[in-house]
Amino acid sequence: MPFDYRTLESLRQNHPAWRLLCAHHAPLVAAFLHRVFIKPNVRNLPQATLVENLEDELFAIREQLGADTFPGSAQSYLNDWAENDKGWLRKFYPPGTDEPHFDLTPATEKALAWLEGLDKREFVGTESRLLTLFELLRQMSVGSQSDPQLRITELQGRRDAIDVEIARILAGDVPLLDDTALKDRFQQFLQLARDLLADFREVEHNFRALDRQVRERIALWDGAKGALLEQVMGERDAIAESDQGRSFRAFWDFLMSQSRQEELSRLLEQVLSLPAIAAMRPEERTQRVHYDWLEAGEHTQRTVAGLSEQLRRFLDDRAWLENRRIMDILHNIEVHGLALREDPPSGDCMHLSDTAATIELPFERPLYRPPLKPHISEQVADEGDANVDTAALYAQVFVDRAELAGHIRQELQERSQISLGEVIARHPLQQGLAELVTYLQLAGDWPGAVVDEAAQEEVHWRRDDGATRKATLPRIILLRS
Repeated sequence: MPFDYRTLESLRQNHPAWRLLCAHHAPLVAAFLHRVFIKPNVRNLPQATLVENLEDELFAIREQLGADTFPGSAQSYLNDWAENDKGWLRKFYPPGTDEPHFDLTPATEKALAWLEGLDKREFVGTESRLLTLFELLRQMSVGSQSDPQLRITELQGRRDAIDVEIARILAGDVPLLDDTALKDRFQQFLQLARDLLADFREVEHNFRALDRQVRERIALWDGAKGALLEQVMGERDAIAESDQGRSFRAFWDFLMSQSRQEELSRLLEQVLSLPAIAAMRPEERTQRVHYDWLEAGEHTQRTVAGLSEQLRRFLDDRAWLENRRIMDILHNIEVHGLALREDPPSGDCMHLSDTAATIELPFERPLYRPPLKPHISEQVADEGDANVDTAALYAQVFVDRAELAGHIRQELQERSQISLGEVIARHPLQQGLAELVTYLQLAGDWPGAVVDEAAQEEVHWRRDDGATRKATLPRIILLRS
């Protein structure tokens, strides 16, 4: 961004974050939104809940500063903060409800984060940030090196340094981080954790902007639908394969690992129990910050899935309108045909015995095949005395396809979508692999099924001999039709 007068003047007039900082009642807006959204890590709130909280906030302020302070109602303030000339809140209607909900905009979250940084810090650490910068540079330098020998030399150097440290520890020299170093690194951890939560809201905003652009393009499109779908899906693939999309997918895959979650919980519990960290009195939510990341990430994933479903419905509506137009044209032709039947035109005319020509292409006719002459042997087979185990004929497995489809429809009565792994978890496999294959066949025929190749699910079942079997398959999402 060019940091000149014209750019900054445009930001001062148009950017919601700057408008919030310049607003006359900015302390009320910032304090209230930080308390109800940022501190508890809430992604959105219904209007009734938000109005009730703001009424309590206004009542407390009027008790301190007088009854004339902020004379408006909580509802009017919320609607004003969500107007386009403010842009501090996003007002929307979630699918399946007629009550409006509110959420922070990314610009508001940036303004609140900047205000948090104005507070004087008792301790400003620099060592951990320098070490982080050094480590990032080392990873970029080594990770971009294509010479195998240089990579091996770097790894050997790190191995030698680890061997030296192990020898020191075995000799009784155990280096420990002092309280200053612990506080420095913990402050940096808290800052990065808050930045991650703010990034999720901006990712959602980017996907909503993409959805709005696609809707505008569909509304103004006058060409073939195939070309439109190719262009729209190409843009979605470009978003998924962009730097932001690949980084978010890598982060999500890393965080969805059960072992990583357990490791994060163990490390957080161990670090927060250190005396130097406990003396800093961190917030209680710090111990479950990785679950906050998961919740924010799941909300982002649900937002993307909801946008995809809305886009599909929008395209279905367009297809319905086109089909209706075709039916109107055919109906118009029928009306004109019936009118001409009673009053045919004068002059020469040609009568058709059928409404359409019958066309038979030569290559559509089947080729001649000579009849197969069976060869009948006159030899009579002798009755044998072979000892055959007929138990296998009665040990066949029958999988009720209708019952499995009923399980899927039962789960989709309460939810708009569900993964195949969740269906199997709620209705465990009774017939093992044969039942799993039947579920996969149902998913292949299910209308609106989506396969997420980037994520995987594990399915478990128990055999008759007590052994447990496991299958890993891509995540298959079944949508309610």
